[in-house]
Amino acid sequence: MNKGFKSSEEWFKQADYDINTAEAMFKTERYIYAVFMCHLSIEKALKGLYAKNLQKNPPKTYDLNYLSKKINLSLPKGLQSFMNNLNDLSVPTRYPDEIETLLKQYNKVRVKDVLKMSRELLLWLKERL
Repeated sequence: MNKGFKSSEEWFKQADYDINTAEAMFKTERYIYAVFMCHLSIEKALKGLYAKNLQKNPPKTYDLNYLSKKINLSLPKGLQSFMNNLNDLSVPTRYPDEIETLLKQYNKVRVKDVLKMSRELLLWLKERL
């Protein structure tokens, strides 16, 4: 095992922690951070599959599609579409231009759906572990 190698199991433990944090952020109406944590959870799950499949540490990136391609992952159409959307949400939630605009875009209904779909995607990724 490589020095400093993080196991796929560790990546998935962190992914679970992050999706639970997303849920906590949702419950406290911190919707932007709920979306951010959903993205981080899926990112870590993909990195877990990367570590499992390639037996090396994944690259330092938060591009979900890049990670997916590196491990030759073929997602069902609906989950791929969601992941594309989640990937696009990453930058504005990390570095918002205007917080008020972002708060209007990420309301309870929208973020509830992001959280639901993130849990579904995470479950699908776990099944590949």
